[in-house]
Amino acid sequence: MTGLGLAALYAAFAVLATGVNLGTQALAHALMPPEGGAGLSYWLALGAGTGTGLVVKYLLDKRWIFNDRSGGLAAHGRKFSLYTLMGLATTAIFWGTQTLFFLASGSRAMLYLGGALGLAAGYWVKYRLDRRFVFGDGTAA
Repeated sequence: MTGLGLAALYAAFAVLATGVNLGTQALAHALMPPEGGAGLSYWLALGAGTGTGLVVKYLLDKRWIFNDRSGGLAAHGRKFSLYTLMGLATTAIFWGTQTLFFLASGSRAMLYLGGALGLAAGYWVKYRLDRRFVFGDGTAA
């Protein structure tokens, strides 16, 4: 696949995973509204969305972006652990942006806008980390 095609596919997967993440949060918010600040219901929804988005994005990236055909519990466990570790910094970008937008405005619309912007920035960084440390040999730039 060409660089442009790969970038388009990665972007499409990022949009899909963002939809899963924010959709999970919206479902959680329907059950436990986050109004009144970033209380427990806010963080539970944020964690649930992050978890569902992470799993979807890992499965898509592993197969379609990085063409990683390794299988077995040990290989998946190692790769998923590294993938999650690389996601810690990018999760901080996402959570920080979303939380700032929500606390500054108090509105759900801004919460989701901040989440989408934070995820977009995080995925840009995450691709480079994953290419180098998770699905590469640790030497790719």
